[in-house]
Parts: sequence; C-alpha cells; structure tokens
Amino acid sequence: MKLSIERAALLRSLNHVQSVVERRNTIPILSNVLMKAEDGTLTLATTDMDLELNEGVAANVSSPGSTTAPAHTFHDIVRKFPDGSDVEIELNAEGTQMTVSAGRSQFKLSCLPIQDFPEIGAGDLPASFALPAADLRALIDRTRFAMSTEETRYYLNGIYVHEAESDGVKVLRAVATDGHRLARFEMPLPEGAEGMPGVIVPRKAVGELRKLIDEAADTIQISLSESKIRFSFDHVVMTSKLIDGTFPDYQRVIPEGNDKVVEVDPKIFTSAIDRVSTISDGKSRAVKVTMNGKHMTISASSPEAGSATEELEVNGDTDIEIGFNAKYLLDITSQIEGDSACRLTLADAASPTIIQQNGDSSALYVIMPLRV
Repeated sequence: MKLSIERAALLRSLNHVQSVVERRNTIPILSNVLMKAEDGTLTLATTDMDLELNEGVAANVSSPGSTTAPAHTFHDIVRKFPDGSDVEIELNAEGTQMTVSAGRSQFKLSCLPIQDFPEIGAGDLPASFALPAADLRALIDRTRFAMSTEETRYYLNGIYVHEAESDGVKVLRAVATDGHRLARFEMPLPEGAEGMPGVIVPRKAVGELRKLIDEAADTIQISLSESKIRFSFDHVVMTSKLIDGTFPDYQRVIPEGNDKVVEVDPKIFTSAIDRVSTISDGKSRAVKVTMNGKHMTISASSPEAGSATEELEVNGDTDIEIGFNAKYLLDITSQIEGDSACRLTLADAASPTIIQQNGDSSALYVIMPLRV
C-alpha cells in the first residue's frame, strides 16, 4: 500500500473515526484504525464492537492495499504535521510497519493484521428512510440532554425513536428520560418509516452522530432493524448496535390534569434561573418558584452562601410554590428559541410540570418537582 493525501482531508476524517476508539482497550486491535486504499480513495474504519464508523477520503493511491494502525497515535501525528502539507503513507512488504511522512518528518508505526479487525456487520436492515440533516439535528438536540447516565437503568441510556400518532397524524417521535425529566420531540413520519420497530439508540452513538452531522450534506439515510441502526451520508457510514431493552411507558409520566398555566419570556426566565441558582447548594441546585397572580419570584438559599431572589412578570393568574433542580430546568428552557413564550402547565407542588414553547407542539418537556 502506497498513497499520498492532503493533510487537511486526512485529519478531518481521522478526527471523526478516532473518537469512536476507547482510550483504554484490553483488545489491541480495537485501538487501531482499519485503512483500505484503492481506486483513488482511502477508507478509514474504527469500532468498539458496539459502534462502527467508516469514512472515505480522496487520495492519490499509487499502490492499493490495506492495514491497521494505532488510531490515536496516527491522529496525533497527522494533527502535528504543518498545514498545507501532503502526507505520504507506505506499508512495508511484510505488512507489519507503516511509514507516515510529511516534509522532513517521518514516523514508523507498528501494524496489526487486518484479519483481526472485527466488523459488526449490519446484516439485514429492513426499515429505511431519509431525514433532512436539520431535522435529525433538532431531534437529537431537543432530547439528548434528558438521557440517563445510570448504568443500572441501561434502557434509559439513549433516545427511544419510534412511530407514533399525534392528533390522528403519524409522527416519528423521539423520547429521552432519566426519571427526573423527560423530553419528547416529534415530526411528520418520513416516507419509508411506516412499520419501523421502536428502537433505543445508545448515548455514545447519539453523541458521535451529532458531531458528524454538523458538517453533513442535506439528507441522512437511516436504515434499521430491531438490533442495529445505520446512518449514511456524504462519505460516512455509521453503524451501531441498539440497546436491547424495553423503554418504559413514558405516556404515563406526562400529566393530563394540570390546570394552572403560566407563560413567561424564555430568555428572561432562563437568565433569572441561571443567576439565582448561583447561590443554591448541593447536587440538586434547588430553586424555588413562587407564583402570585401576575408575578413570579425565583429564589434560592444556602447556609454557606446566603440567598438570592428575582422577580419576573408573567402571563397567568395562579398561586403556587414549587421547587426545581435548576440545571434540569435550564436544560429545558434553553431549548425554547425565538420570541414565543415558555408555557408552564402545573398542578401542585408535588406533581410533574409540563413545559412547552407557545405555538409549537412538536416538543414537550416534563420535569419532576423538588421539595424546597
């Protein structure tokens, strides 16, 4: 294998694929990137046995071939080469060592046999549909902050994506929850998604995908079965195993009897929570929200730091005192963009609160109260 490639193009692809590789690996081959050079393309692939990322990049291939090299080391070398340089890559005859050079710099990396490199192999993926990149970004951004990080409740460590019905219309719905808050986002069901299985996309796959689609072209092709999902766009193919578990019945968490409605400017509300929570102590970062007619008071106190209060004007006429985790509340209110009001629908101090953007039914958030 022998080829020449622009540093910038190689570095961009290595940035993508190396982040799949875990820093600590008990299996040496999983620390390596699989490289295949042929027909003017260098294809890079990495895997952690649950997630596999393939990306092709244009190269001047003078001698086709394939090998595997240490992913993080290779990435660091290319990152430190000068801007604008061409990178020369050559594999020795035995296939045990790869020379990487640019200008006067030359590195020799030990290689492992390509036969050892595992492929998680997608198999048959019967459901297939396309989503605009902007829609997929919105689906991830509006829900991923509510994913759980508790390993014991592994079935909550991802986003549940499924076909659902809303007001008689079929929708593609994404839901995430950690038991303290819930995020639900939906959009019209794309063509081809009818009958798709409900799947839980793991947290790591969600994170890697979100980084990749920042630079993505217009459309993402999504194919899935009950055990795997694949995202294809530009020169990138990402395949992930799905979480093998049953997502809880989230509809039971969404309260239906809340009758107290308050509307507030989302930017002013978010800023006030952020300021007042500076004083709150402990993991819960508790803030108290008191509503009295047309006024809302946000307050926090801690024995060490003191206390803080801020008063806002709101639309609504209700009396209630309720506590929230400030971070959870900020995660939700920061999703509300534009000039539309943030609408809180409450019942009492012990019941979940619904938060939505006025005039936008695509996103719905539920937050559990705290005792304050």
